Amino acid sequence: MSDARSNALGHFLRASRARVDPTDIGMTGTGSRRVAGLRREEVAVLAGVSADYYARLEQGRERNPSAQVIGAVGRALRLDADARGHLYRLAGLDPGTAPDDSRYRVHPSLLQLLDAFPSAAAYVLSPAFDVLATNPVAAALLSPFDGGRNMVRILLHHPQARTVFVEWLTVVQASVHALRLNAGLYPRDPEIGALVEEMRETSAEFRNLWTDQTVGGLTRAFKVFVHPEVGRIELTYQTFDVRDAPGQQLLVGTPEPGSRSAQAIAFLASMTERV
Repeated sequence: MSDARSNALGHFLRASRARVDPTDIGMTGTGSRRVAGLRREEVAVLAGVSADYYARLEQGRERNPSAQVIGAVGRALRLDADARGHLYRLAGLDPGTAPDDSRYRVHPSLLQLLDAFPSAAAYVLSPAFDVLATNPVAAALLSPFDGGRNMVRILLHHPQARTVFVEWLTVVQASVHALRLNAGLYPRDPEIGALVEEMRETSAEFRNLWTDQTVGGLTRAFKVFVHPEVGRIELTYQTFDVRDAPGQQLLVGTPEPGSRSAQAIAFLASMTERV
């Protein structure tokens, strides 16, 4: 465990180069390969650094790479924007900020905003994916989880998760990838650190996804739920960063107007009004 922490950059680099198909970057006639992806020497050539320097970087023996080198390595590995940002942070070039309690408090104006979505499921997530606040529809939508607060724990441990989330694996993958991104953004956040340690010990699925080293922020997504009260609900989710509380995210899931899902959402809203 301590070795994984001390060389997080190396682990990420190895996992990233394993995902690059040599033929996708014009490398042909490279012969048989014992492992998938690029060799260290090939990454070094593409990045314009010596093979020895790149090996030291991956092995954790080079601790102070320049921004120019990290940028070149990111391009060589064909990393997207989220993964490049994660790479820079692992290299110590954007070390993140100290823990800030404001990331776990919801501003009153944001609480008011949640109620502005009466026909949508809207909720606020902390950097560690705790549900900090919900509007009535989101509360009803998440009611099968018995008041569970953390979405990662719910997805991987709650017995109803695989039933409620039709595309469970896709949702889990997106959540773990986004949690790894947040872990890089806020490396000293105790809530994230404790969650990661717990889930690595208690969930094989989480452990495998975490080891994969993939990072990616929450984006526009289509999710399908099966709610015990109203059945199938299809929602398109948009994710918004909360600028006055960095790390918080507002998620808003809306149904297609006039659809059965819209009727189901309206019924959930009416249920909350009667409670």
